[in-house]
Amino acid sequence: MRGQWRRSLTLHTALLFALLAALVVSMAGMYLYKSMEASMIARSDAGLIGRVDRFRTLLRDTLTLDEIRARPALFENMLGNEQDVLVFRMPDAQAVMDINPSRQVLPAVTPVAGNRPLTPDDVHVASTAQGGGMRVVAAMTRTLDGQAVEVQAAHLLLNETRMLRVYRNQIALAVALAFVSIAVLGYLALRRGLRPLRAMASQAARITPTSLDQRLNLSDTPYELRELTASFNAMLDRLADGYQRLTQFSADLAHEIRTPIGALMGNCQVALYQRRAPAEYESVLASSLEELERLSRLVENILFLARADNAQSALDYTQLDLDAELRRVAEYFEGLAEERGIRLQCVCDAPGGLCADAILFRRALGNLVANAVRYADADSVVTLSAQALEDEIHVHVDNRGAPIPADRVHKLFDRFYRADVSRSAGSDASGLGLAIVRAIMALHGGSAGARSTEEGHIRFTLRYPARAEATASQAVPPQVVGPVNATRV
Repeated sequence: MRGQWRRSLTLHTALLFALLAALVVSMAGMYLYKSMEASMIARSDAGLIGRVDRFRTLLRDTLTLDEIRARPALFENMLGNEQDVLVFRMPDAQAVMDINPSRQVLPAVTPVAGNRPLTPDDVHVASTAQGGGMRVVAAMTRTLDGQAVEVQAAHLLLNETRMLRVYRNQIALAVALAFVSIAVLGYLALRRGLRPLRAMASQAARITPTSLDQRLNLSDTPYELRELTASFNAMLDRLADGYQRLTQFSADLAHEIRTPIGALMGNCQVALYQRRAPAEYESVLASSLEELERLSRLVENILFLARADNAQSALDYTQLDLDAELRRVAEYFEGLAEERGIRLQCVCDAPGGLCADAILFRRALGNLVANAVRYADADSVVTLSAQALEDEIHVHVDNRGAPIPADRVHKLFDRFYRADVSRSAGSDASGLGLAIVRAIMALHGGSAGARSTEEGHIRFTLRYPARAEATASQAVPPQVVGPVNATRV
């Protein structure tokens, strides 16, 4: 539970807002505190200056030196605050009158001349014996009988200090209350504000592999969460598509594996039904070996596609001579083509060559040629060509055969897809050859495509980037050296 609160975004955000609010309130309180302190000191300084001016006038116009000595109670009553200090002294520092209830030690200050009015700059700052603040003013004057007297007054900031202490405590209390209240209110507000997010989480939690068609409701989503909702729905679309492909792939794979396994079981059951001659057992073993080889090729192709999808290691780029590569693949399939009366020809219009993984290039091109030879009309021509464009290099394989409907062309590179099931039946084709071609092109940062006309002219195209190194993905090179023969695709 403690760890849950520690990782709570709502709590952290509420505390952050509360901390910022407390900081703002503290700054405002400090400003008001300093303003109040300055105002109180200015008012006390003005009162102190006014008090000294009144005593200067009183001594000059009314009292003689003897009368001052004889009437100390008058000045005590006029002083009012029993904590303040008032001292009259002669120029020789002899005190004429000393009203100092708390026995404060006044600092030695230079008195203002008698003919000059007092200003706030004439107020001196001092400290009491207890460490409190004290303001001091000293000025010269003359009594009625012409005697020079220094009037020195001091005001102890006891009341001001007490009031400022109370005000400071109130500010601290206000800051604490602001922090707590804003933290609580902010937490509640954030909880309410994040309610749509919790609703999204609840909707997402109800989506299971059997309900991937469900999507998050975008119409009632707040504006700030619509981008997230749209991205999540797009991710669900991709997951649903991938899950559908995986389901179809699993079904197709089971179907492909079932046929050779069924054949193996049938051969074994027939061989074990009764005793047979050694030649018959050899025939059964040879037939079983063919089925096992078919299974091995199927597993190899599936493993290659899995590695290509995961992109596990770097491609081995080589500068290829396209004319030589086209002729090399054509020579490899020449025998198979002659069996069907098909002629292979090569046309190269890419003198600069191609930078690609040699083994993967031969495998992709070999799969296309094997596919073309298998499905081309008898006594026709299969053309291997290369063309250099501005930013791409195209490698084409053209053949003439049965037209492929337009709605099926884009499916040719899907795994286990066969455009002509009747012609594929009984062959060694697994339906993975063109899927491997597309995976190889994706590793090179290129693409593979197909086009079919109504007259039966079919063209497969490999589109390589002119600089394949710049867009290369990571892949595991296949275990086959050289192009794959017709039975492997």
